[in-house]
Amino acid sequence: RAARTVLDELFSCLTAWLAPILCFTAEEAWLCRNPGEDESVHLRTFPEIPAAWRNDELAAKWDKIRSLRRVVTGALEVERAEKRIGSSLQAAPKVYVTADYKAALDGLDLAEIAITSDAELLEGAAPEGAFTLEDVAGVGVVSALAEGEKCERCWRVLPEVGANGEAPGVCDRCADAVVASRAAAE
Repeated sequence: RAARTVLDELFSCLTAWLAPILCFTAEEAWLCRNPGEDESVHLRTFPEIPAAWRNDELAAKWDKIRSLRRVVTGALEVERAEKRIGSSLQAAPKVYVTADYKAALDGLDLAEIAITSDAELLEGAAPEGAFTLEDVAGVGVVSALAEGEKCERCWRVLPEVGANGEAPGVCDRCADAVVASRAAAE
């Protein structure tokens, strides 16, 4: 029941916030969820978000993560412009960070955040020639190519692709999903 309440609150907020931009889509979504209601989504006021929901510490953490990702993306754009990679999933950058950036990424997968096949997070000063941005101190990126084969399902380049006999051509993570999907279909 709590999950449904959260989903209902999210729906209410998102339809109100997106209504000025996605006029018809927001209206259709609103009327689909609330059939027979005469009020248009465009006549609603923006919902008031409770102050208790605001978490400044979490917001600061994600600001730091977004800054780090901006440096990684910048390094990948240089590689793409030089035609060394075609897609960010062909990269496995080494990211040199200060302790506070490392703490912000604790428990998170940098490769998922940076949309790369792999990423190595190293605490310490970046080597000479690493890509940096002036406005993001404490982050340096050394680009590297990902090793392995391209997964047919998620397109990540990983060394374990093809190792699973039950799902050839995919990485271990995708193989688990494919096998589970097959089992559920039976």
